Amino acid sequence: MLQSMTGFGRSEFNLGDYVCSLEIRSLNGKQFELNSKIPSILKLYEIAIRNQIQQHLSRGSVDITIYLKQHGTSKPVSVNLELARYYHDAMNQIADELNLEKKDMLATLMRMPEIVSTINDTIDESLWNTLSLKIDEVCMLLNKHRLEEGSMLERHILANIRSIERMCNEVNPLETGRLERLKEKLNNSLQDLLHSNSVDKNRLEQEVIYYVERFDITEEKNRLLHHCDYFFTLLEEDSAMKGKKLGFLLQEIGREINTMGSKANDVAIQKIVVMMKDELEQAKEQLLNAL
Repeated sequence: MLQSMTGFGRSEFNLGDYVCSLEIRSLNGKQFELNSKIPSILKLYEIAIRNQIQQHLSRGSVDITIYLKQHGTSKPVSVNLELARYYHDAMNQIADELNLEKKDMLATLMRMPEIVSTINDTIDESLWNTLSLKIDEVCMLLNKHRLEEGSMLERHILANIRSIERMCNEVNPLETGRLERLKEKLNNSLQDLLHSNSVDKNRLEQEVIYYVERFDITEEKNRLLHHCDYFFTLLEEDSAMKGKKLGFLLQEIGREINTMGSKANDVAIQKIVVMMKDELEQAKEQLLNAL
């Protein structure tokens, strides 16, 4: 079954003295790319979080957001007095230079980066193990969402390829009339040439062979139908990542359709080619979101 690269998973749970809100969402992307928004006390585990998520979500642009809200008794904090003095001196200097009022400086200082911080700068290993299990759970929720999205993508893409296959077969009845018209046109041209005394028989034979091959679309139709059958086979494969392979196959399908259009030299067949191209573009657009 086809999987989408779009998915979402969320969980909220107690983590020691915190209430933890964990969200992971993914969008389409050529490779795996992780953007993380996590509190400073989890920075020690940032690489571990990345590796863990990559094991579950091998492709796509992934965002993880972890929010920790403390509850229960208040925790002791530390104040970086040396850094506060540095900020204070700098503020005073700016105020003197620009003739600004020096008021509410304490409130401003308390909001400056790294002035006030909790004493615990990271969580202990037991809490990390709990968080790691929750990350696995949220990734599984996201993959479930990806499967649901992928099922809808697969239905749309299958409809597009079946339409291309059906329209390719609709070309067959049109081929008889087309070939008759080509034969008549070729016969008339040959009659004119044969009445001329300056005809090179060998060259004429070569030109006739080239003319016939130039407008023959039998091979293109056969290859197009073969590509469609192979597309159906690939969709049934038990593989999570097959979006790129299917994309390459759509390129081959497009190549055969374009060649048919350039060789057809027939209004009715050209209309069918245009409709096949429309179905192909729809399939390509849907497949951009596939894993």
